[in-house]
Amino acid sequence: MPKMKIVLDSTCDIPREWIKNLDVAIAPLHVVWPNGNQEDDTRDLEQIQDFYKRVSSAKELPKSSQPSVGEFVSLYKEIEKDGYDEILVICISTKLSGTYDSALSAAQQVKIPVFVIDSKLASAAMPLPARRARELEKEGLNAQKIAQALDQDVKSGRYKAIFYVSNFDFLVKGGRVSRMQGFFGSLLNIHVGLWIDPEGKLVPFEKARGTKRAQEMLINKALSLVPKGSKIRLLMVDADARESTKVLLGMLKQHYQILDVNFTEMGKVITTHVGPGTAGFGLEVVE
Repeated sequence: MPKMKIVLDSTCDIPREWIKNLDVAIAPLHVVWPNGNQEDDTRDLEQIQDFYKRVSSAKELPKSSQPSVGEFVSLYKEIEKDGYDEILVICISTKLSGTYDSALSAAQQVKIPVFVIDSKLASAAMPLPARRARELEKEGLNAQKIAQALDQDVKSGRYKAIFYVSNFDFLVKGGRVSRMQGFFGSLLNIHVGLWIDPEGKLVPFEKARGTKRAQEMLINKALSLVPKGSKIRLLMVDADARESTKVLLGMLKQHYQILDVNFTEMGKVITTHVGPGTAGFGLEVVE
């Protein structure tokens, strides 16, 4: 069997223990502050928690940038040097970032075979196909066949990403809502439900007042997409809102057969766009 390395970009919000267990390399996106300072989007817990504090108190929000073609080329060459025969790259939705294009362009500049997938996902939904890739590898599939199978999984709706944003002040700073909307949003404790649709677009679907209603809103969305009683696997994700994800898990247990569940933190780039206080989950429907 050829030796395969999996590459995920840093928007994947993968649990740290999965990086080693699934033999994953992370291609970091970057956070660029208004003063020009740049930092990598890493999975280091202390760095992530420090970022939550800094971004919450920032007067101006940073922007994010994708890895360059050159960064991907360097990563691929390093993986080849480490003795791997092929690479499977799983990228954030092309509707949300140009990372896939960089990864694909770089694949054409190296000798090692590289297969790049548009996951049409982001955050905690992205590590789920990576785990699935290792399961398919154990069945004897090579990287090319695994890429084809994952593409089919994505098209069939096997993976879902559902969450809510609670920090309206943060959205106002980012210029994503008007100051007046932001004022009333904060005053009324409004949470906005978001999901990633089958095309890979980030789509708001509902508003709710208060955390409890927001949690119910996410469960109802899940039930509209995945029938009650289905067997599922979950990756719960939050940006400094762990208690909420624990409550969400308890609610999901009332409706689904949960085969396994893990918790993870939103990284710097995802948090830059949605803000601390965000909570939700990546969901895999198991046949």
